[in-house]
Amino acid sequence: MNKREQNAGFVCEHCGAQVEPLTNGSYRNHCPFCLYSKHVDVQPGDRRSTCHGLMRPVGLAYKRKKGYQLVHQCLRCGVVRVNKVAVDTVQPDDLAGWVRHATGPAGPRSRVGYGGDRSR
Repeated sequence: MNKREQNAGFVCEHCGAQVEPLTNGSYRNHCPFCLYSKHVDVQPGDRRSTCHGLMRPVGLAYKRKKGYQLVHQCLRCGVVRVNKVAVDTVQPDDLAGWVRHATGPAGPRSRVGYGGDRSR
């Protein structure tokens, strides 16, 4: 699969939003509105996973060399993965909305500051 095919727009399976391809030279792998992803990779970019479950955003990590990363957990198989936050693009990630949701009236529902891969 070439870069253009990997960076194609899509309709989010979680919220139904039309998601545009990234314009900052990277690949789009999650919805910038609800931040959900889809479990399509075994290794980053290989598109070899047979699971194809939706991946819920469950945390936010920061790594000095990669910057902020979303932590996703697959709702079907439970695997946990991290994905770079999309910034400086036509549809930047709505991290403020996710933080409001994650720390709403019921208190924190997610882990912020996740620092490693805990794949199952």
